[in-house]
Amino acid sequence: MNSSRYAVDGERLWNTLAALAEIGATPAGGVARVALTDEDRAGRDRFVSWVQELGCSVHIDQMGNLFARREGTDPGRAPVVIGSHLDSQPTGGRYDGAYGVMVGLEVLRVLHDHGIGTAAPVEVVSWTNEEGARFPPAMIGSGVYAGAFGLDEGLEAPGVDGTTLGAELARIGYAGDEPCGAPDGAGRRPIGHYIEPHIEQGPILEAAGVTLGTVTGVQGIRWYDVSIEGQSAHAGSTPMEHRSDAMVAAARLVCEADEIAARRAPQGRATVGTLATGTGSRNTVAGSVELTIDLRHPDAAELEAMHDELLACADGPTFGRQPSAASSGVRQPSRSLPRPQISPIWYSPPIVFDPAVVNAVRDGAIAAGFEPMDITSGAGHDACYVSQVAPTGMLFIPCADGLSHNEAESILPEHATAGAQATLNAVLSLAG
Repeated sequence: MNSSRYAVDGERLWNTLAALAEIGATPAGGVARVALTDEDRAGRDRFVSWVQELGCSVHIDQMGNLFARREGTDPGRAPVVIGSHLDSQPTGGRYDGAYGVMVGLEVLRVLHDHGIGTAAPVEVVSWTNEEGARFPPAMIGSGVYAGAFGLDEGLEAPGVDGTTLGAELARIGYAGDEPCGAPDGAGRRPIGHYIEPHIEQGPILEAAGVTLGTVTGVQGIRWYDVSIEGQSAHAGSTPMEHRSDAMVAAARLVCEADEIAARRAPQGRATVGTLATGTGSRNTVAGSVELTIDLRHPDAAELEAMHDELLACADGPTFGRQPSAASSGVRQPSRSLPRPQISPIWYSPPIVFDPAVVNAVRDGAIAAGFEPMDITSGAGHDACYVSQVAPTGMLFIPCADGLSHNEAESILPEHATAGAQATLNAVLSLAG
């Protein structure tokens, strides 16, 4: 039973999530609100209209990060901030990111309904381009805020469609003039404490039958672009021993990446999310292949070792001149496997969240009547960058089958309500 004095309105929260999901809705039940598209603008506009109904002020920084502020009684206190993101994958689900922002909205509504005066201000933030689907890498808005990227670097980020992030911010009317951040923190909006409610995007809570997860940290992530240049050749007339087959080299590398993670089970992760050939065809040996690799581990030393092993594999004897054997067992002339060229493009180190915020989230869940599970996030979140400059924590609710970044993404209304109640309890504790 919820032992806190004030309760969220679960039905209102659920209806708000449904109303937001109408913006960019896909036929399969998901959403397409890719960053800085017209749909993203419409989602931002809807959020702004909702918070303005509560008398909140709206602030937009130079990266388009969107803050709704409810003032506190102590002007000297930095705000307690709740947030996540409103942008989605091209075929995304209704709840990834949006859940955290809508929970923040519900907290503001409860404070407004009951006339609750908090000592610290309470803010809700929607960070720009968390997904990175249109403007890689991910989490640019919070990254610039925290000083991990320069402002010019963020605004000039090239889109996969030939646009730039800054130009599209201006086009949709969300290029703000408030300072976003700098390595020295000059002009950055202050955050006293930050809480990010989110769907788990994995199967652990659901498998354990647990409603709420207290997120203690986030595993580290390394991203790579890989190019392999072989030689196109006729599939029928080119003997195996005379081929420089980029696809075979890619297959070897994919298997090695998988083994690198498997040697560190159950915490290691390796994913080849995209693979494309050049101007290939059915009856042509692949002359070139481009692929991406994503390595993850919650321990920085282990992730560094995974990185070293991946690069060593590309430089090792797996590639170059390789012996081949005919079906008769007679040794044939050596064949050439082109060497992969691996370019590291992004590193997000493992994160350990602030104990005070983690404890506030845990206590908030207990006050809501639940026994939360401590959990490490397998996905990256804006909370990763925010944690570099402010005390930060996260809260997870289960999602069906651990499915996310998918139109079939699904959560239960009662789980949504439980997460919102735990967040409200934590905010009241931290804001005073």
